[in-house]
Amino acid sequence: MSKDYLKIARDVLDIEAQAILNLKDTIDQNFAKTIDLIHKSKGRVVVTGIGKSGIIGQKFAASLASTGTPSLWVHSTEALHGDLGKIVKNDIVIPISYSGESEEVNKLLPIARKIGSKIISITGNATSHLASLSDIVLLVKVDKEACPMNLAPTASITAILALCDAIVVALIHLRGFNKKDFALYHPSGRLGKRLLLKTSDIMRKGKKSAIVQEQELLKDVLVQITEAKSGAAVVVDEKGILKGIFTDGDLRRHLERGANILKTRIGALMTSPCISIEDNASAYDAYFLLKDNKIDEVPVVNKQGKVLGVVDIQDLIDVGL
Repeated sequence: MSKDYLKIARDVLDIEAQAILNLKDTIDQNFAKTIDLIHKSKGRVVVTGIGKSGIIGQKFAASLASTGTPSLWVHSTEALHGDLGKIVKNDIVIPISYSGESEEVNKLLPIARKIGSKIISITGNATSHLASLSDIVLLVKVDKEACPMNLAPTASITAILALCDAIVVALIHLRGFNKKDFALYHPSGRLGKRLLLKTSDIMRKGKKSAIVQEQELLKDVLVQITEAKSGAAVVVDEKGILKGIFTDGDLRRHLERGANILKTRIGALMTSPCISIEDNASAYDAYFLLKDNKIDEVPVVNKQGKVLGVVDIQDLIDVGL
């Protein structure tokens, strides 16, 4: 019986994959006109629909917005009960309806046109009422649905989703939208954090970092490390320029010298030179610097080498890097 389920799954995937591949042969200049119209528009893209098409429409609007094209989703039924107020002059309305005969969708389009919007429809029926109300028609026609009754929207919805993604990606290319732009719209996402967060944003400074001078004694430095709840002390000269770092590893290596070590200048015990990172470097770079060198903390310096703070591996983990 399990083999039958696997065959069904593979048949569905074949049908839906073919529906997408068929779009390559049917896509025409209306697609190019769509991209050009959206790119030159002074308004937003307003996506609308109901049912399964509406769910795809929500994803489409979200993808557009997150990649630099101002857009929003309006449910067709809600639009007829007040949400038409969300549509303004110069907006581009994109209704999605495979049949092209959804009453709720078609009712709002004459009003949207009166408001001053252009209409680009996505439909599987070139002779539908929806198509007749549109300035541009993007046709998505499938041979059959994956549903054995050829009724439930399956292959058609997959094809519509793929076409919507094609619009999004074409606009990404046209706008020159890059990783930094993407990060700007996704500041809480992992990519956003990787590209936007600088070491200066997350470094420990002030009382949260143990920054000491070369002539200070180990016994005093240990107190400062404890108070800062740090794992190391960063050693600087009288001008604050980085000279080295003193870690618990250094302490263990020098303990064999006995109690007198406590009265030894930290400059004689530190590791020098030591790894550092500039304050304008990305936190993502700091993460790999620590990881690759198998260390827990790294001093943060400016271009002149002056110590500004310390980045700890745990802080990088806590912010989601």
